[in-house]
Amino acid sequence: MKAIHRHKIIFAGPVSAGKTTAIACVSDTPPVATEARARDKTRHLKSHTTVAMDFGVMDLGAGEKLFLYGTPGQPRFEFMWEILAEGVLGMVLLIDDSAPDALQKMFLYLNAFGGVIEKTRFVVGVTKTDLSGRVGLDRYYHKLEHYGYKVPVLEVDARDRRQVVLLLQALLYTIDPGVAVEPSMEPLP
Repeated sequence: MKAIHRHKIIFAGPVSAGKTTAIACVSDTPPVATEARARDKTRHLKSHTTVAMDFGVMDLGAGEKLFLYGTPGQPRFEFMWEILAEGVLGMVLLIDDSAPDALQKMFLYLNAFGGVIEKTRFVVGVTKTDLSGRVGLDRYYHKLEHYGYKVPVLEVDARDRRQVVLLLQALLYTIDPGVAVEPSMEPLP
């Protein structure tokens, strides 16, 4: 019987950064989402929001699977952040570039997930760059570098399987440069 190796990755970041969408886009199984109607200031960004977690599974072949967990973006659900971060292999931090305080939000989540960052690796995916009117990822990279983080920073459309897979590949490569991740790049039906 072939051994199955499961690796846990979390997607973290503010509300509306694309965590639920990214997981649904790459999951090889129907994703699980715990969405509820947004009732606080979040309702100005979107009608529904994650209140516990998102979950998907990505089959890497050869008995390897990535278990993908999305954290709620609202700080009032931060008790779930700690629960979901337990035992992770790495973290994808998604940041909505169209938010006026995108850099501050990035550091809010870096601070909140400091324990994870100390134990493992992370990458930053910057979403909604087409809506921001800003140019380039340099401001994220240089700000991270200023605080001692040398991590991949990629522009990503959370709806595009190829781009989300590339983000995951970048994360896995930072964990183990010898890793070869070749999930299906074809969009799911």
